[in-house]
Amino acid sequence: MFLGIDLGTSSVKALLIDGEQRIVASASAPVELSRPHDGWSEQDPADWIAATETALAALKQEQAAAMAAVRGIGLSGHMHGATLLGDDDAVLRPCIMWNDVRSHAEAAALDADPRFREITGNIVFPGFTAPKLVWVRNNEPDTFAKVRKVLLPKDYLRLWLTGEHISEMSDSAGTSWLDTGARAWSGDLLAATGLGEEHMPALVEGSEPGGRLRGDIASRFGLETGIVVAGGAGDNAAAAIGMGTVHDGSAFASLGTSGVLFAANDAYSPNPASAVHAFCHAIPATWHQMGVILSATDALNWYAKLVGKDPAALTGGLGDMLEPPSGVAFLPYLSGERTPHNDAAIRGVFAGLGHDDDTAALTRAVMEGVCFAFRDCLEALREAGTTLGRVTAVGGGSRSDYWLKLMATVLGVPVELPADGDFGAAFGAARLGLMAAEGASPAAVCTPPAVQKTHEPDRAMMSAFDDAYGRYRALYPAIKGVLA
Repeated sequence: MFLGIDLGTSSVKALLIDGEQRIVASASAPVELSRPHDGWSEQDPADWIAATETALAALKQEQAAAMAAVRGIGLSGHMHGATLLGDDDAVLRPCIMWNDVRSHAEAAALDADPRFREITGNIVFPGFTAPKLVWVRNNEPDTFAKVRKVLLPKDYLRLWLTGEHISEMSDSAGTSWLDTGARAWSGDLLAATGLGEEHMPALVEGSEPGGRLRGDIASRFGLETGIVVAGGAGDNAAAAIGMGTVHDGSAFASLGTSGVLFAANDAYSPNPASAVHAFCHAIPATWHQMGVILSATDALNWYAKLVGKDPAALTGGLGDMLEPPSGVAFLPYLSGERTPHNDAAIRGVFAGLGHDDDTAALTRAVMEGVCFAFRDCLEALREAGTTLGRVTAVGGGSRSDYWLKLMATVLGVPVELPADGDFGAAFGAARLGLMAAEGASPAAVCTPPAVQKTHEPDRAMMSAFDDAYGRYRALYPAIKGVLA
């Protein structure tokens, strides 16, 4: 058996798989998020441990024999969080989370230093780890002076499990301290934030051993002492491991609350100017690129609430046949946009409204706008040298056949819907635990799921949607500054 533990923003999930990668059992426990001030987002690391204890205790109670057979553990978690440890690994303050934007001024100052983009291959976003430490230095100097180690959230769980300060490449690439091409900490970037390599954990690859389970933890949950704990992965890279998105050019589109277009690469190909994330993948000699849009299904949920309808009813009412572009353009920038604009101030727009436009037309416009935002991500990846031949769709929006047909036509590539199953970050973490314990190759372990359905681009409609995409692209520069 192999155990994956995923530390999510709202819960911890523990998942058991057997040697054939069949899911045996899973359990989860909630984690609270605190917002003490506008723009702040924090969690108490003690709550992560408490939730993990709850999930593991549930698995022990339900699957004692399976827990006793665990041979490897993998970890995944939300990225970018700043967990600050002092002497004796004491937590100095609540973790500053990925969606905390208090350090926007510090991020802009670091990003103005050309070394950060040159070395990390990424813009320094306010959510990344390095600007948070600068904020602490500027606003909580007594706390900063006590910092001995900075750990990412999942790696604090590893410290509890193994007693070791270790991280891995995919998660560390989101700190703004990693030399992403060299897969090593950058002493220059650490020094620019008042830190040194002694403040960082050791680095391993995500599929390699990253510590061994302590005896006291093992005995509490019916596990064997000394089980290998894999390096693990940040949440998106772990999901990619679960989806089998590990080969050059393989990709998935996550049509969730936010949207992610994730592509695996066998070479390091940064494109920070277009706000593409270029991170290390969780397996050796592999990287990945990510385009991120901040409102995907969230845009449809907003519109559905506005008109007093259920989102599924709105999409279901469109029928099975793809319609031509609605004629109404929608920019889904309800909370700003990441790729390709990196613009926190921009906001959403309906343009081209007429007397004849009804609820169905505006529903299509919202869905088209989200697909055009994914097309922006696709074009940004192309600028960085990545060409995609097909995309696998995941997330709540993938339940709409109409949306997937539309996405295939807008992107110009087939969009595949996987067969039912759990291919999320906890499953990917369990796969990493398997690789670390057994020495198995990523190619052998990280197979993609079976395909339930493939949506091909509607070639007869592609030209019309290309024209509509051109109009969509023209709107952002036209309104930038007007709505800020």
